[in-house]
Amino acid sequence: MPTSGTPAHGTPPAAPVHSTPPGGGTPHPGTPAPGTHTQAMPAPTASAHTPPPHDAVPPHGNPAHAGAHGVPAQPNPGTGTPAAAGPPPSHMHGTPAPGGPAPAHPHGIPAPGAPAPAHSHGTPAPGAPTSAHPHGTPAPGAPGPAHPHNTPAPSAPTHPHSTPTPSGTPTTPWQRYDPWSAPLQQTGAAVETQRERRRRGRQFVVLGAVVIALVAGGIGGVVGAYLEREGGIGSDIELPQAGSESEKRPKDSVAGIAASALPGVVTLHVRGDDGAGTGTGFVLDGKGHILTNNHVVEPAGTGGEITVTFSGGETASAKVIGRDAGYDLAVVKVSGVRGLKPLPLGNSENVQVGDPVVAIGAPFDLANTVTSGIISAKERPITAGGEKGDGSDVSYVNALQTDAPINPGNSGGPLVDAKARVIGINSAIRSADSGSAPEGGQSGSIGLGFAIPINQGKRVAEELINTGRATHPVIGVTIDKQFTGDGARIARKSQSGGPAVNRGGPGAKAGLKPGDVITAVDGQRVHSGDELIVKVRAHRPKDRLELTVERDGDERKVTLVLGTASGQ
Repeated sequence: MPTSGTPAHGTPPAAPVHSTPPGGGTPHPGTPAPGTHTQAMPAPTASAHTPPPHDAVPPHGNPAHAGAHGVPAQPNPGTGTPAAAGPPPSHMHGTPAPGGPAPAHPHGIPAPGAPAPAHSHGTPAPGAPTSAHPHGTPAPGAPGPAHPHNTPAPSAPTHPHSTPTPSGTPTTPWQRYDPWSAPLQQTGAAVETQRERRRRGRQFVVLGAVVIALVAGGIGGVVGAYLEREGGIGSDIELPQAGSESEKRPKDSVAGIAASALPGVVTLHVRGDDGAGTGTGFVLDGKGHILTNNHVVEPAGTGGEITVTFSGGETASAKVIGRDAGYDLAVVKVSGVRGLKPLPLGNSENVQVGDPVVAIGAPFDLANTVTSGIISAKERPITAGGEKGDGSDVSYVNALQTDAPINPGNSGGPLVDAKARVIGINSAIRSADSGSAPEGGQSGSIGLGFAIPINQGKRVAEELINTGRATHPVIGVTIDKQFTGDGARIARKSQSGGPAVNRGGPGAKAGLKPGDVITAVDGQRVHSGDELIVKVRAHRPKDRLELTVERDGDERKVTLVLGTASGQ
């Protein structure tokens, strides 16, 4: 058994450790402190413990023996000499006692005046013999290396390499050092811990997820915009469309009015010796009476054919009940037809300019045509017909004017108000090339349509149904059609050469004389003979009228009661 101070395995004695004597004096470097043994580190032999190779360094921070970080050494059983008593060794990173040697730099840079330590990973200091120990065991005669992080405490010898005995029991404080348990030191950046590596990994994961999300969002936006603009990839184009809606409409709307009135409107097809034509009419009652214009049924004459087509497509034959050229009205009747829907009649006296109206008919044989407009004017005097030349077919109408489109084929159809009540019978249009006439040629509507007021039509229709003939109100005078002045002048003679004022007639009883100029009827100005006739026929027989008359430059007013004349 080796004795104290003799290397156990041929290892040269270690360099003396500076220590502080108990008395507080400062020993000379290299001189052992009183009462302190200087231990030499035994070197292992071939039979002793052989350190593992360099690539088998145990993990950092798991020392194989105690004492590596300043834990007090135990007595050396090999020598029988107790270890020097003193204060516990300082931590390996402590501050040296005053007067002691400067601690070695953490990375192997010696303090000023201190011997150069061996390299922390086995590289010998310059000028020192090469150590066989993998971690810098000093060669014989070389000063012991200072551990990079081992700062000795006062009065306590410390050595970075405490090697255990072959039996595994440390004999001196120096033998407690295990070079394989000391953490390896590196220059440059600090060693990254496992927690930091995990945190950095999570950061990379989060960053990667954000990048993927941004890229995916951008790609999705571009693709979505393309699909929205192009309507999809490889798909058929489907245009947007409104869904199904209720067929019901407000009753006072054009659609509501049309829905209510159409079932009572008919189309007439007339054929006779004098030609053929198409017109419109509407049902008056449940007995099959239909009101239309005289010029619609006139081509049928006395032996022609009239076919009535209802809005639902049903057809029936009809015959003329009565007609009157002066009012341009006629009544026909169908038989054996059930489910007729008569149209309600309104009051044309209640109509005001600007009221909405709807015209229904078969323009150019286009059945169930609906147009809308307003009342443009009231009591518009118009004349229509006159193709015969003798005036027997001329109609005089104090008409309702409308801008609802009326075309050839609309004649005889109803003009209804916002409650689907008949207020007029469409009869004439003002065309651009043919003036005001039934059917107006074939030029079509220019927004000037005329309808017989229903109050007049009702009276005439009732007379035609009841007697087959209509009566006309008259004043019993002959009008000079050649007069070009303002007003209506009474002619000197009748067309037959007789007196112009009928004896015993309404005019004669009121004191009218040939040459008198009638300028107003019931205060309304009259500008022509036709206009006077229109004003008179707007009344019923036996109605009382007030006339303004000029005679020899004097103006006077006369009152008369209208007489009666049979229609054509």
